[in-house]
Amino acid sequence: MRFIPVILMSILVLAGCAEREEVTVADPVTRIQTPSGALVGYVSDAGAHVWRAIPYAAPPVGDLRWRAPRPPESWDGERQSITAPDFCPQLANSLSADLAGVEAGALIGNEDCLYVDVYAPPNADNLPVMMWIHGGSNTWGWGDQYDGSQLAMDQNVIVVVLQYRLGPLGFFSHPSLREDAQTESDRAANFATLDQIAALEWIRDNIAAFGGDAGTVTIFGESAGGTNVAALMGSPMAAGLFHRAIMQSGSANAISVEEAEGTAGSEANASLDIAPVITGGGVSAEDLRGASLAAVYNAYSPEGESVDLPTVIADGITIPEGGLMQAFSSPETFNAVPLITGTNRDEVKLYNGLNPDLVNRRLGIFFRIRDEALYEAVSAYQSRIWAINAVDEVAATMTAGGHDDVWAYRFDWDEGGSNLFLDSAQIFGAMHSMEIPFVFNTFEFFGSRLDPIVFNDNNAESRIALAREMGGYWARFARQGTPGGDWARWSEGPARMRFDTPADGGSVMMAGEFTIEGLASDISSDERLTVEERCRLVASMEGRYFDDTRELRPLTGC
Repeated sequence: MRFIPVILMSILVLAGCAEREEVTVADPVTRIQTPSGALVGYVSDAGAHVWRAIPYAAPPVGDLRWRAPRPPESWDGERQSITAPDFCPQLANSLSADLAGVEAGALIGNEDCLYVDVYAPPNADNLPVMMWIHGGSNTWGWGDQYDGSQLAMDQNVIVVVLQYRLGPLGFFSHPSLREDAQTESDRAANFATLDQIAALEWIRDNIAAFGGDAGTVTIFGESAGGTNVAALMGSPMAAGLFHRAIMQSGSANAISVEEAEGTAGSEANASLDIAPVITGGGVSAEDLRGASLAAVYNAYSPEGESVDLPTVIADGITIPEGGLMQAFSSPETFNAVPLITGTNRDEVKLYNGLNPDLVNRRLGIFFRIRDEALYEAVSAYQSRIWAINAVDEVAATMTAGGHDDVWAYRFDWDEGGSNLFLDSAQIFGAMHSMEIPFVFNTFEFFGSRLDPIVFNDNNAESRIALAREMGGYWARFARQGTPGGDWARWSEGPARMRFDTPADGGSVMMAGEFTIEGLASDISSDERLTVEERCRLVASMEGRYFDDTRELRPLTGC
């Protein structure tokens, strides 16, 4: 699956920056003693105890670039953990550029970036732990985007937000690196996955000091973060380090080493082709590790545009060679913990809302849909194939193999507000990433200009109630391994919990399974689409959102 960046440039003309405005002063009440040394954090506006930028691994710099993470060093005295860590290296988009004070397309971040932030209720004692893995196409994003304070306080859980290596530093398969390996883990291609495993090992060894229970750890993540959740479920190296998993709008796709290196398939920027561009000549491990950070990124994106590269590689070390879906076919071949997997009803409206073929933007700021029927049809079908890959096929594969503890959901909230420029309910609806503010019960997410439009006084009461409901399900699942309530397992008959407010029917179970065959039938018979529009739609699904639509093209006559 190739994720388009989670926040597109144009939406951020409206969005601005979601910077935190808290005054972070070290507070002695937060002082704790960890195995690595003493820490002091601060108390958030929500009342949570917060510790920022705690190292969970040694900086992966110099000879440690493209190696498995090494343990962090201990420290003497008291470490003040009250400021956010540096981003991991990435190309700035309009959101991160504004925050960093640079132009979009600039290379930002620091290779010394492997840190976690921890959020805990006061007097926490043996509480469930929820480790959040951020999204961003596995090429951008950072921990400070997500404030776990309210979730920790509302649900009495410990929230851990980690940063991990991104882009070419996080995913790179090359024979020279394997030949230079100092450990078996160094032979891997998914250094980001190794970072996430190292964070889980840090939780195992340290979280008791923060009031957490290392025996009750849930991993959860959205978009690429959801895909990384799937990778951890499939990774033999992560066995026993977590006990539940939640995939929000993720996937279970992985490519082979041959595809990643360019000896098979047609992946962009395959590593055997890109390595000599990085170094300007030789491709030994020493040459690659000696290249400047700018040289690494210029090789992938000389014009400072988005980075396109193979991610989540079936390297036979972090992820089985047969890939994730093959591993998920038997509980004997993956970490068969209880799983919630789901998507948003209008996932691709995040992208279609900025597509000039579908939405006219007069003067660059007035959003008007060109053809409402076409817009709804295209968005619905593209979002459905996302659900097929992320939910139905994963759930069906696991339950067919005998893993019954799988629950599914769909997030339908589309009650965002409007102004003269934008009707957010119509343009974006329940778009990709819209569920995140509800899970965290923090509605400062899309930025200071967009948040007041989407989240206004008119929808405040109902959306906060929905946020508490969803947070309750997530935390109950983290605590006991089942979401409870009326939420039935997939194995009891394909169905998913539909999350919405009472104005649109409330949160109820929605029976039925989405399939490629059903999708093709509906597209073929949809009178809203001309033959040309139907075939253009089918073509858009092949390689843009998901790499494999199998028989969709012939089944639709395209």
